[in-house]
Amino acid sequence: VLGSSHSIHYQDHKKLPYTNAVIHEVMRSKYGIAAGLPRQCAKDVTMCGYLLPKGTMVIPDLRSVLLDPERWETPEEFNPNHFLDKEGHFVPREEFLPFSAGARVCLGEQLARIELFIFLTNLLRMFHFQPPDGVKKLNPEPTSGLTTHPHPYKFCAIPYHSSP
Repeated sequence: VLGSSHSIHYQDHKKLPYTNAVIHEVMRSKYGIAAGLPRQCAKDVTMCGYLLPKGTMVIPDLRSVLLDPERWETPEEFNPNHFLDKEGHFVPREEFLPFSAGARVCLGEQLARIELFIFLTNLLRMFHFQPPDGVKKLNPEPTSGLTTHPHPYKFCAIPYHSSP
Protein backbone atom coordinates (compact mmCIF):
# COMPACT_ATOMS: atom_id res chain seq x y z
CA VAL A 1 0.00 0.00 0.00
CA LEU A 2 2.78 2.41 0.89
CA GLY A 3 5.48 1.33 -1.55
CA SER A 4 8.98 0.28 -0.55
CA SER A 5 10.56 3.73 -0.80
CA HIS A 6 7.91 5.48 1.32
CA SER A 7 9.05 6.16 4.87
CA ILE A 8 6.31 5.41 7.38
CA HIS A 9 4.56 8.25 9.18
CA TYR A 10 1.82 8.07 11.78
CA GLN A 11 -0.66 9.50 9.26
CA ASP A 12 -0.24 6.25 7.30
CA HIS A 13 -2.38 4.43 9.87
CA LYS A 14 -5.38 5.67 7.87
CA LYS A 15 -4.06 3.80 4.79
CA LEU A 16 -3.40 0.62 6.80
CA PRO A 17 -6.70 -0.18 8.56
CA TYR A 18 -5.89 -3.85 9.17
CA THR A 19 -2.49 -3.04 10.70
CA ASN A 20 -4.16 -0.41 12.87
CA ALA A 21 -6.83 -2.94 13.90
CA VAL A 22 -4.16 -5.53 14.80
CA ILE A 23 -2.34 -3.02 17.01
CA HIS A 24 -5.59 -2.08 18.77
CA GLU A 25 -6.57 -5.72 19.21
CA VAL A 26 -3.19 -6.55 20.74
CA MET A 27 -3.71 -3.78 23.27
CA ARG A 28 -7.29 -4.90 23.94
CA SER A 29 -6.76 -8.63 24.24
CA LYS A 30 -3.30 -8.53 25.83
CA TYR A 31 -3.84 -5.50 28.05
CA GLY A 32 -0.86 -4.33 30.05
CA ILE A 33 -2.65 -3.11 33.15
CA ALA A 34 -5.69 -4.89 34.58
CA ALA A 35 -6.82 -2.03 36.78
CA GLY A 36 -6.76 1.73 36.44
CA LEU A 37 -5.37 4.13 39.00
CA PRO A 38 -7.47 4.66 42.14
CA ARG A 39 -10.10 7.37 41.89
CA GLN A 40 -12.23 9.06 44.51
CA CYS A 41 -15.95 9.72 44.08
CA ALA A 42 -16.52 13.49 43.88
CA LYS A 43 -20.20 13.04 44.82
CA ASP A 44 -22.58 10.29 45.93
CA VAL A 45 -23.06 7.83 43.05
CA THR A 46 -25.49 4.93 42.73
CA MET A 47 -24.18 2.18 40.44
CA CYS A 48 -26.02 -1.07 39.80
CA GLY A 49 -28.15 -0.41 42.87
CA TYR A 50 -25.19 0.22 45.19
CA LEU A 51 -24.47 3.57 46.80
CA LEU A 52 -20.90 4.81 46.53
CA PRO A 53 -20.72 7.77 48.94
CA LYS A 54 -18.70 10.85 48.15
CA GLY A 55 -15.04 10.22 49.04
CA THR A 56 -15.17 6.45 48.30
CA MET A 57 -12.00 5.14 46.67
CA VAL A 58 -12.72 3.30 43.42
CA ILE A 59 -10.28 1.22 41.40
CA PRO A 60 -11.56 0.72 37.84
CA ASP A 61 -11.31 -2.82 36.49
CA LEU A 62 -10.26 -2.20 32.87
CA ARG A 63 -10.58 -5.91 32.06
CA SER A 64 -14.32 -5.71 32.73
CA VAL A 65 -14.60 -3.48 29.65
CA LEU A 66 -11.78 -4.89 27.49
CA LEU A 67 -13.13 -8.45 27.88
CA ASP A 68 -16.87 -7.70 28.17
CA PRO A 69 -18.85 -10.29 26.14
CA GLU A 70 -21.66 -7.76 25.68
CA ARG A 71 -19.24 -5.31 23.99
CA TRP A 72 -16.94 -7.65 22.02
CA GLU A 73 -17.98 -10.42 19.64
CA THR A 74 -15.17 -12.74 20.75
CA PRO A 75 -13.73 -11.14 23.92
CA GLU A 76 -11.37 -13.98 24.86
CA GLU A 77 -9.94 -14.38 21.35
CA PHE A 78 -7.52 -12.29 19.34
CA ASN A 79 -9.74 -10.83 16.62
CA PRO A 80 -8.69 -7.68 14.68
CA ASN A 81 -12.18 -7.62 13.15
CA HIS A 82 -13.36 -6.07 16.43
CA PHE A 83 -11.98 -2.83 14.97
CA LEU A 84 -13.05 -3.20 11.33
CA ASP A 85 -16.38 -2.59 9.64
CA LYS A 86 -17.76 -4.81 6.86
CA GLU A 87 -15.80 -2.83 4.23
CA GLY A 88 -12.52 -3.29 6.12
CA HIS A 89 -12.30 0.29 7.41
CA PHE A 90 -10.90 0.91 10.88
CA VAL A 91 -13.56 1.76 13.47
CA PRO A 92 -12.57 3.24 16.84
CA ARG A 93 -14.45 1.71 19.78
CA GLU A 94 -15.62 3.56 22.89
CA GLU A 95 -14.96 0.45 24.99
CA PHE A 96 -11.29 0.36 23.97
CA LEU A 97 -9.68 1.55 27.23
CA PRO A 98 -6.12 0.21 27.54
CA PHE A 99 -4.94 3.69 28.55
CA SER A 100 -7.80 4.17 31.04
CA ALA A 101 -10.39 6.91 30.48
CA GLY A 102 -11.62 10.27 31.57
CA ALA A 103 -9.70 13.24 32.89
CA ARG A 104 -6.87 11.01 34.14
CA VAL A 105 -6.22 9.00 31.01
CA CYS A 106 -2.56 8.06 30.50
CA LEU A 107 -0.61 11.17 29.54
CA GLY A 108 1.55 9.12 27.16
CA GLU A 109 -1.35 7.64 25.20
CA GLN A 110 -0.82 9.60 21.99
CA LEU A 111 2.95 9.08 22.04
CA ALA A 112 2.45 5.35 22.71
CA ARG A 113 0.01 5.04 19.80
CA ILE A 114 2.42 6.80 17.44
CA GLU A 115 5.44 4.78 18.57
CA LEU A 116 3.59 1.45 18.40
CA PHE A 117 2.40 2.12 14.88
CA ILE A 118 5.71 3.37 13.49
CA PHE A 119 7.85 0.79 15.29
CA LEU A 120 5.66 -2.20 14.40
CA THR A 121 5.03 -1.26 10.78
CA ASN A 122 8.73 -0.68 10.17
CA LEU A 123 9.62 -4.04 11.72
CA LEU A 124 6.93 -5.88 9.74
CA ARG A 125 8.06 -4.16 6.58
CA MET A 126 11.72 -5.12 7.01
CA PHE A 127 11.56 -8.60 8.59
CA HIS A 128 9.79 -11.91 8.43
CA PHE A 129 9.38 -13.25 11.98
CA GLN A 130 9.36 -16.92 12.84
CA PRO A 131 10.13 -19.05 15.90
CA PRO A 132 13.52 -20.78 15.98
CA ASP A 133 13.85 -24.29 14.58
CA GLY A 134 12.26 -26.88 16.83
CA VAL A 135 9.75 -24.54 18.49
CA LYS A 136 6.27 -25.81 17.67
CA LYS A 137 4.02 -23.85 20.02
CA LEU A 138 4.18 -20.56 21.90
CA ASN A 139 2.51 -19.95 25.25
CA PRO A 140 -0.17 -17.29 24.61
CA GLU A 141 -1.08 -16.85 28.29
CA PRO A 142 0.28 -13.68 29.89
CA THR A 143 2.40 -13.64 33.01
CA SER A 144 0.66 -11.76 35.77
CA GLY A 145 1.86 -9.34 38.37
CA LEU A 146 1.37 -5.61 38.74
CA THR A 147 1.21 -5.62 34.93
CA THR A 148 0.61 -8.40 32.44
CA HIS A 149 3.15 -9.24 29.77
CA PRO A 150 3.99 -12.15 27.46
CA HIS A 151 6.36 -14.94 28.35
CA PRO A 152 9.89 -14.39 27.03
CA TYR A 153 10.29 -15.71 23.48
CA LYS A 154 13.10 -16.17 21.07
CA PHE A 155 12.27 -15.24 17.50
CA CYS A 156 14.20 -15.15 14.28
CA ALA A 157 13.93 -11.84 12.43
CA ILE A 158 14.82 -12.60 8.83
CA PRO A 159 15.33 -9.58 6.56
CA TYR A 160 13.10 -9.72 3.49
CA HIS A 161 15.99 -9.00 1.17
CA SER A 162 17.89 -12.15 2.26
CA SER A 163 17.04 -15.70 1.29
CA PRO A 164 15.81 -17.98 4.12
